[in-house]
Amino acid sequence: MTTAAELQSGKGHRDENFPVASFLIRRRHRPVILAFYRFARAADDVADHPTASSAQKLNLLQEMDRTLTGELDSAPEALALRRLLEQRELSPQHGLMLLEAFRRDVTKLRYESWDELMDYCRYSAMPVGRFVLDVHGESRDTWPANDALCAALQVINHLQDCGKDYRALGRVYIPEDALAAAGVTVKDLRADRASPALKRVIADLARRTQKLLGEASPFATQIRDARLALEVAVIQRLADDLVRRLMQRDPLHERVHHRKSDLLPLLLQATARFVRMRVMGGKDAFALRHSP
Repeated sequence: MTTAAELQSGKGHRDENFPVASFLIRRRHRPVILAFYRFARAADDVADHPTASSAQKLNLLQEMDRTLTGELDSAPEALALRRLLEQRELSPQHGLMLLEAFRRDVTKLRYESWDELMDYCRYSAMPVGRFVLDVHGESRDTWPANDALCAALQVINHLQDCGKDYRALGRVYIPEDALAAAGVTVKDLRADRASPALKRVIADLARRTQKLLGEASPFATQIRDARLALEVAVIQRLADDLVRRLMQRDPLHERVHHRKSDLLPLLLQATARFVRMRVMGGKDAFALRHSP
């Protein structure tokens, strides 16, 4: 029988496009956040495996679901997460929502509209931020801004990888109605370069994503924990820059992902903006002390 461990990609939290439990997060919160990441990574690798059958993938995802809810103890990443959640009296709901997204990845290869894509993000992206907020004991009043940011990050990843997702998995997250309106088909994603029409579709979707980032812009000021707030401000700045790139570049032919040399100026910009926002909001911008 195939196991989840046999389908793992080897990718870790340092390989992601955006920070995961960086040094900014307080040490006491990092283990449970990293356990959630490893759980999500294991499920994602199952859903994205190029040769495993759909039945195998769905069975493994169900095993993770049943382990997370306590029916089984057989999925290691789900078991590790469950034990930490129990210690901290946290609900498994966010992890269970993620598993629904990964089941969709196995069974659903097309999205008809932007609204349908946003419904997918409700399961695939928004629970990640909500989980981190719950770990920090933040108010659920922050959820609308969180949801906008997380959905934007998800769409950015989809647009960056639109060619790879189609060629490797036959999966297309670009809404079908947007392709049809431009006279483009999914087969255009196989090309080495995007046609002018496909580039316009990608740029238009990037602009819609930019609006989500606008909705998310107050998020960092809503978070009480200053270290988490700064991490959110950094992620927002990285996302703003990637959306700008997607409006200008061809992800089938050009690199959109940040290089390491791109990061320092963006981090400095994010930190300066964060300090200004916290000071103007009457909050202590210097609560980033080295407390655990």
